[in-house]
Amino acid sequence: MRFTEFAVAAAGLHISTAFARDGQQQQPLGVESRPASNSAKKQPNIIFILTDDQDLHLNSLDYLPFIKKHLIQKGTSYKRHFCTTALCCPSRVSLWTGKQAHNTNVTDVNPPYGGYPKFLSQGFNTNYLPVWLQEAGYNTYYTGKLFNAHTVENYNSPHAGGWTSSDFLLDPFTYMYLNASYQRNQEPPVSYEGQHTIDVLTKKAYGLLSEALTDAESRPFFLGIAPVAPHSNVDIKSLDGDPDDIENLVSFTPPIPAKRHEHLFKDVKVPRTPHFNPDSPSGANWVRTLKKQSTENVEFNDHFYRQRLRALQGVDELVDGLFSLLEKHKLLENTYIFYTTDNGYHIGQHRLQPGKETGFEEDINIPLIVRGPGIPAGEISNAVTTHIDLAPTILKLAGAPSRADFDGEAIPLREEEQSHAVEKRHEHVTVEYWGFAASEGKLFDKGETRLYLNNTYKALRIIGRDGAYSFYYSVWCNNEHELYDLKTDPYQLRNLLHAEEKDPETLLGVPFTKVVARLDSLLFVLKSCKAQTCTQPWRALHPEGGVQNLQDALASRYDEFYVSQQKRVRYDRCELGYLLDAEGPQFETEGLVYRQGARWDEWV
Repeated sequence: MRFTEFAVAAAGLHISTAFARDGQQQQPLGVESRPASNSAKKQPNIIFILTDDQDLHLNSLDYLPFIKKHLIQKGTSYKRHFCTTALCCPSRVSLWTGKQAHNTNVTDVNPPYGGYPKFLSQGFNTNYLPVWLQEAGYNTYYTGKLFNAHTVENYNSPHAGGWTSSDFLLDPFTYMYLNASYQRNQEPPVSYEGQHTIDVLTKKAYGLLSEALTDAESRPFFLGIAPVAPHSNVDIKSLDGDPDDIENLVSFTPPIPAKRHEHLFKDVKVPRTPHFNPDSPSGANWVRTLKKQSTENVEFNDHFYRQRLRALQGVDELVDGLFSLLEKHKLLENTYIFYTTDNGYHIGQHRLQPGKETGFEEDINIPLIVRGPGIPAGEISNAVTTHIDLAPTILKLAGAPSRADFDGEAIPLREEEQSHAVEKRHEHVTVEYWGFAASEGKLFDKGETRLYLNNTYKALRIIGRDGAYSFYYSVWCNNEHELYDLKTDPYQLRNLLHAEEKDPETLLGVPFTKVVARLDSLLFVLKSCKAQTCTQPWRALHPEGGVQNLQDALASRYDEFYVSQQKRVRYDRCELGYLLDAEGPQFETEGLVYRQGARWDEWV
């Protein structure tokens, strides 16, 4: 058995926590229990844990015993939960605002198209979740990574709004596991060189929880905890130079675990699924040009995978200590705990080096587990949910009004809500990306590049009721198309729209081309949708009703409307950010709607 002890001082309270990796109970010590009066409040406490780049499809959750114990076994896991942009900053801004990236226009990790400066310039510093929660009567706390390009230079110009108390992890040290810089409230940044960033974060998270307890009897609290694990370790070589010359600016290495975890999982390897380093290329655009990885490359990627699992052990311990504190203070009966990540991750699938930023299932289908009052324990929900839905969900829990400009809708949490969702909830996800894709592992082929700049695409993921159908459809900025039938091809190895593939004659019992036409029209609406149109796109196409899902849209009376009349998704050129004049025709100005009498009209 190996233990490490943390002394956490916050608001005059000292918490010492022993962590064990052998499944033994952890117990925070030294804080006197408080009365359980908070449980009588109508407004619940909310804790939101947001990891960085954690996978669902590479089975990382299988190696986290405390998360299994406290969250998976005591809460509901959402197996069809998706991010809508597979990149850190755009995904986080969408999460905290309830808006698609094409409506936030924060589409990258750095300026000019993304990062904290773009978040500020878009006006969100006074118009996102923590601000709304404060207006609803909450104290709000946060520690860890907020956004990329939130730095030791710009953290106070202005400070991030909406937080009662905060302790942010700052660039350019965000991804340095042993050289982090944190910045508390209005104070200057402090370097923690030589200390493991997850251990530092753990102390800060427990400290903020202690602060929240001082007012817990009179005000509910929201606590966000955002560890950097299992993101790659990134060392900054230079702050100047060509941003496209990434090799001279940064150095990517596998995550660095705490010393107590570095011996774990020595024989574990990346799951050898059919799409792991396949013999034949797959996908479209630059992905289809990738070479099969060498044995040496695969062995390194297995090491990379193990380092991710090891780095996550500190997060697992943090969660266990957190639940010990919640139990000690009798807060669990009135607290909701969310566990998710900003985007997924791939290692070797489709011959890809470690990274994210694609529309493949590994990158967009991500963990979401929720535990709290009334939420079924040990259950799996098949409702289609996204990061755009999380802000509406949290506001609903807080008893605060929803917002008319949300692009998502509240996630069904309680059993009766989940039953209703089976019949009524939307079945689609809008997926979008602009800019580059980066390989974060080691490059073994001399001709291999670390950055692929033509990685802009629009896509949709659609899963029918009871799994009747399951498709991924995308259009790249070079106007290549992809379509995968995940019922017959769950590993997305056969792009049905690639020139080398023979199109199937039928899908869902109708001619193949007619299904593609419906999917393209649905994407045509979603790629620039706003507010309710994002959750009810069929209503935009069929304002008189009659079509609520793909199956309804396949009725033969709509064939000419979809196949011959509707505009098609296309790009005019590839860009690194969201520039409307590069995005081809827009449904709002050039699309058609179906009307029963006139059959179809121009969109007005």
